[in-house]
Parts: sequence; structure tokens; C-alpha cells
Amino acid sequence: MKYEKLAQTYDELSSTTKRLEKIGILSKFLKQLKEEDRDVLYLLLGDIYPEYDERRIGISNQIAIKSIAKATGSENKDVVKKWKEIGDIGKVAEVLIAKKKQSTLHKNILTTEKVIENLRKLPDLVGKGTVNKKLSLITELLTSASPIEALYLVRTLIGDLRIGIQESTVRDSLAEAFFERNKESTEKIQHAIDKTNDVAAVFDVIKKNGKLKDLEKLQLQVGKPIKVMLADKAKTIEEAFKKVGKPAAIEYKYDGFRLLAHKTGDSVILFTRNLENVTKQFPEVIDYIKKYVKGDSFIIDSEAVGFDKKTKEYKPFQEISQRIRRKYDIEKIQNELPVEINVFDILYYNGKSLLDEPFEKRTELVSKIVKNHPYKIIRSKKIVTSDEKKAKEFYEMALKDNQEGVMFKNLKAEYQPGRRVGHMLKIKPEERDLDLVITGGEYGTGRRGGWLSSFILSCRVDSAGKTFTEIGKMGTGIKEKATEETDSGISFHELTEKLKPYFKKENGKMVEIKPKIIISVTYQEIQKSPNYNSGFALRFPRFTALRPDKPLSEVSSLKEVKKDFENQKRNWRYG
Repeated sequence: MKYEKLAQTYDELSSTTKRLEKIGILSKFLKQLKEEDRDVLYLLLGDIYPEYDERRIGISNQIAIKSIAKATGSENKDVVKKWKEIGDIGKVAEVLIAKKKQSTLHKNILTTEKVIENLRKLPDLVGKGTVNKKLSLITELLTSASPIEALYLVRTLIGDLRIGIQESTVRDSLAEAFFERNKESTEKIQHAIDKTNDVAAVFDVIKKNGKLKDLEKLQLQVGKPIKVMLADKAKTIEEAFKKVGKPAAIEYKYDGFRLLAHKTGDSVILFTRNLENVTKQFPEVIDYIKKYVKGDSFIIDSEAVGFDKKTKEYKPFQEISQRIRRKYDIEKIQNELPVEINVFDILYYNGKSLLDEPFEKRTELVSKIVKNHPYKIIRSKKIVTSDEKKAKEFYEMALKDNQEGVMFKNLKAEYQPGRRVGHMLKIKPEERDLDLVITGGEYGTGRRGGWLSSFILSCRVDSAGKTFTEIGKMGTGIKEKATEETDSGISFHELTEKLKPYFKKENGKMVEIKPKIIISVTYQEIQKSPNYNSGFALRFPRFTALRPDKPLSEVSSLKEVKKDFENQKRNWRYG
């Protein structure tokens, strides 16, 4: 099909913020979509493959800039300048292509097949000359593109489509296009998407057969990653019980990373919550699963937690996160940063999906098939109770064990992949706060175009407040729109304007800022980090207030940060 037709649909979708209108636009498009154009479903979600596929387009802003410059005969610096003005690299492509087309008569017709063909070549390019090959593939598309096609093509390349649709919008649009959109049709389509992680595969079944019951043929597959179920938040134990009911399962909320293990026969594959295949990075985990989990085939949900090999003390996520990305010296880092797997759920067992089974039945199976081996693989720490006093004691024990908090779970709840659900809640301690100075920033895109949208935070090194060192980056707690005089908050635009007089140097979208504007931020935890000169990083920093009343000499010091780090609850063995 013509790519312009898809681009026009993108434009229609982005022209409204109303969900029902988006569903109407998309359902009309899907009705007309032919079976051979099934892969357009991926493009609608800003991708080229199903979500479970690890291959991604992976084009940086810099390559996009070079491609636009090459396709339009512009200078790179002019593209960057325009980008900074507009804040949307896609819009820059649209403007410059429009300018070029005024003097160009001939234009090839761009098709979705050609777009997908070229884009799917990008992830496979490696080695010498890769950048030039990528530029060639992208430029070929842009030189054939109309302004509106260029807009959405570039946005697709950088992973920022901005048409305001999600998987749930596609689900409801499929229901409206091919069935009567009601609770039954949306639920069955959602179940099919949950099990396959592939909207095009679901479209295939619907388009060919047009019967809801045929979606039941789509099943979970061991080896194909599935999204994890996500928890909502609760502030108190009383609130958590009220929402999930009594009795409830209460588990440790571990300070690690989510790991789904798939086993069939002698094969074990490991996936993170982001669907990344990390099997090669964790060879010891494969051994644990083969030795200590019974079953011919299964998918188990767990949290990997790092610990010190000598002291057996459990480490925060920040210290072991490097194992996820490590592609070399696996044996060395495995020895330096071992992990323990804490299993808390199971999604599939010996040929049968357990997604629709209640949590208490799933966790009962976990207790039968997982053999505890501390510092290798164990069942997550859990109690089942209706007693608020016991729940509080368990929560305090989790914090004493240096974990993040606890999870409350409804015993009768199903497993709902990829969704943040109200029947699974997390409780964590209140955040701490520091007064820090802004020493850098980065210009945003889209609605935040022309403003700084993330800010480098620094603490004080000397007593006089003349030397500062970076301790993290912040982008939350700031409002999109200008605030009222009575409002204690601040918008991105307002904060950018306050910082502009202190800009020292600009490099593309990055800005170095003279230490002047002091703010209060809350954070959940201080962690050691090689990413900042201070050696520390704030976890989940959030803006709370401007502090014009404070001089630079009263910015929180590195000494204070170190003290706060040391005073955080230290961990002890809980095996």
C-alpha cells in the first residue's frame, strides 16, 4: 500500500486527543487493510517487528540529522539549528523536504513495503561502513518522500511517532472494525495479544476467519517473551488491604530486576521485563533452573537480586545492573556479581497456560516445583494474612533486609501481562530530600520542544559553594503548562527561562549551566554510580520546589550525600 495513506492516517490520529475518535479512525483503516499488509500493524505502533522481537530500528538523532541533510542538500548545522527551534526532528524533515520539493518535479511513489524493507535492514548492519550504509537506506526513503511522509518516517526512525495510540487502542479498534465492540470482544482480543505479543498475528486470525473463538487457537509459547504484570502503588498497609482484599499474599519487593525464565526440554531462555534476551549474561541461572525447578516446560516470573560473594550481603539494583548489558567477560562478572533468583509466580507449566488461574493456585505450584537453594534460587519470602499488625511486621522485616518494601496480592487474581493492575500493589518508604543546584540540561522534543526537559543536578564539594559535582539527572515533578502565581510548582518553560541567563555552553541539545538555580528534590535512594563524578546517583529524583532563599553555600554537600548513603538501611543475610 502507499506509505502516504498510512502517513495520512497517522496525521488523522494525531489531530485528536479523544480516544473514541482515534478508535473510529483506526478501525476504518483496519477494515480496509489487506492481509498482505499485516506488517503495517507494527508501523502503527512505531515499530517494524512484533514487540517480542529484539531487533529494533535503533537510529540516533545524529544519524537522522545527517540523513535529512543529505536528502535535502542542507548542512548538518542548519538541520540542528532548525531542530532546536522546532523541537521535533520529524517536523524539521517535513519543512526541509517541502522546501526541496518546490524545486523538484519527479518523485517516486513510496510504499509501506519499501519502508519496511529498508528499515528492517538497519538492525542487521554491523562493522565497518555501517553508518554510511544506514544513511544510504534512510536517504533513499527520504528522497522519495512527500513532506508528510518524511515527518512520520523520521519519527518512526527515532522511535517517537507521537500519534497517541497504544496497544489498547489497536485492540479496541480491531474489536470495532470486525466485531461488535463490547466487553467480550475486547477481552478475547486482549487475551490473544497477551499470549502472542504480536498484534499482526491477532489481525491475521481475525481477518482470515472473522470469529472470536478462533483467537483461542493463539497460545503462549515457551521461548517467546511475554510482558510481565505490573503493580500499582499503595501508601499504607490499610489502603493495600482495602484494595486487594483479605486475606492477602504479602511478599518482599526485591531490589533487583525482573527475570522471566522459559524452559522447554534442556533449553532455558531468560528475558527481562523489557523483553530483552539475557540468557548469555546469566549462565549460572540456567544451571539453577535446570537443577532446582521441576518440570518439562514452564515460564516462571522472578526477581534477580545481587549479593556480595564473601559477606552474603545483598546489593542494590544499581550495582548489578551492568550484568544485563554485559556481552563479554561473562565468567569474570558472574564471579564478581553473583545473583540469587527469587521466584514468585508461574505463567505456564507442562503444556498449559496458567494466565487465567488464580494467584493462590499458581503460587501453590511454585512452592511444589521450586526447591530452595539460598544464594542460587529460592521462592520469594511471603506470608498470607488478614492481620494488619503482622503485615506491618513483615514490611519492617523487608526493609531491614534492605529490600524496597512489600507487594500485596489478591489471592484470586489472574495474571494480566503488561498491565498495571489494582490487585497487585507495592508499598515502599517515603522519599528523602536534598537541596541541589542545576548545572546542565537537555532540550526536549514534541510538547517540550524549545525547552529544557531534563536537568543535571549537582551537590556541593567545598564549604563556600564554589565547586560542585554531578549526582544525577531529573525530569519529573515539573509541569507541562505554565503555573499560576498561587501554584508552588513550575513548568518546563518557566524553569528554562530562569536558567537561560546562566547558560555557559551549548552543544547540540545539551547545555552547560552556571550553578545558580537551587531546587529541592525528593529521591528514593542514593546509590553508588560510575556515571557521575560524585561517585553517587539519586534513584528517582523528583522536583519539589525552587529554593531562591538559599545561597550556594547551603546546597547539600557531597559529605552529606555520603553520610546519607551510609545511613541507609544496611542489609543483612536473609537467604
